[in-house]
Amino acid sequence: MRNLSFIVLFLLSIFSIHHFVDASLRVKYLPGFEGPLPFELETGYVSIGESGDVELFYYFVKSERNPENDPLMIWLTGGPGCSSICGLLFANGPLAFKGDEYNGTVPPLELTSFSWTKVANILYVESPAGSGYSYARTRRAFETSDIKQMHQIDQFLRSWFVDHPEFISNPFYVGGDSYSGKIVPGVVQQTSLGNEKGLTPLINLQGYVLGNPVTDKNMESNYRISFAHGMGLISDELFESLERSCGGKFFNVDPSNKRCSNNLQSYDHCMSEIYAEQILLRNCEVDYVLADTPNIRTDGRRELKEFSGNDSSSLPPPSCFTYKYFLSAFWANDENVRRALGVKTGVGKWNRCNSQNIPYTFEINNAFPYHVNNISSFSFSFFEIGDHDSMVPFSSTQAWIRALNYSIVDDWRAWMMSSNQVAGYTRTYANKMTFATIKAIISKPFLSCLGGGHTAEYNPDQCSLVFRRWIDGKPL
Repeated sequence: MRNLSFIVLFLLSIFSIHHFVDASLRVKYLPGFEGPLPFELETGYVSIGESGDVELFYYFVKSERNPENDPLMIWLTGGPGCSSICGLLFANGPLAFKGDEYNGTVPPLELTSFSWTKVANILYVESPAGSGYSYARTRRAFETSDIKQMHQIDQFLRSWFVDHPEFISNPFYVGGDSYSGKIVPGVVQQTSLGNEKGLTPLINLQGYVLGNPVTDKNMESNYRISFAHGMGLISDELFESLERSCGGKFFNVDPSNKRCSNNLQSYDHCMSEIYAEQILLRNCEVDYVLADTPNIRTDGRRELKEFSGNDSSSLPPPSCFTYKYFLSAFWANDENVRRALGVKTGVGKWNRCNSQNIPYTFEINNAFPYHVNNISSFSFSFFEIGDHDSMVPFSSTQAWIRALNYSIVDDWRAWMMSSNQVAGYTRTYANKMTFATIKAIISKPFLSCLGGGHTAEYNPDQCSLVFRRWIDGKPL
């Protein structure tokens, strides 16, 4: 009887682990891409939460170099509530939309030259529930927050590693951009604490990577004014008046301070036609939401009128940078695409960013304390900053990094593309903490702006180059 009890308990312990991990799917073909995928793509769901009521969807792309030994990185898209397709198909993944004008069929995909998966395994996770194809079974499970995300992602990782033990020894990094600047350092701390407590499997955590990270909303708001002035977007007179009337504080302004409020209205007017994420690009419509009742032609092709709030005459031309967001909504909601990816039946329509529909509690006003804890514990941290982003100005990130008070081991200097063109500027601190800007450059053949924006997608080539050098331990 004692042996039987042991067997029952052993089986229950196995069940308790694998209850949280759904079967994964090896994806060999994707609608929109011709032929088999020339890289290994896996998708799946991991059940997490108190009762396994949260199902987080992921895409896992193996490194094209040496997946057994190359680093493994989890990539978290910001929002909160934006799909990890933003990373996979826009910023640093192996595929991207061709950008052809939409013709009613599945938007075509092509291989990229800038994929970070050429040197690293990347696990793109849709978090929290409600992002992309992730979902929750109950209303309570659907409710989330900054802190809850951190715990759920740590739980996700340990469950995922149980199913993928071959990657446990790989150097592991946490990466993300935009709002995930609040989440990534918390995940790093949570995972480190879990390792210290003996949670298994132990994760070989080495450091983290952030692009234009939201860190302290007050600081970022304050630095936007000086950024706009430095970029010639507001006049000397308005800048000086703002400084005097608002006292250098431009967030949560006292409404009784009429002069400050009026100056901020003038600032808003000057910035109203500027595309905040990359000030050199034209200001186009940013997002598109599929209507609840699609208008399908008899030949099965979706019409442009399928998009609520837009008619075909108001949609941006393919020359708009955000046109790919429009394409992604058609692609990700195509039934053949969802079937190929293994999306569960009953999951609602896909939106690139679903922030407004997720019951989310914003708890972290300032992520700086997490950085203080993490950077003293890990050998590698990397901050990649587009220098033409007015949402999270490079100067605000510089300010809080400077406040960490780490000694400089390689002072401010240019880092170069292979063409001997300055690609940005960098500084390295003690403990191998690296700060690098991504400078906007002009491509001669097309005379087009190529960089320096809010996320890696605005200049994927430069971002890829600096990431590859950093992850391989080479100087920029």
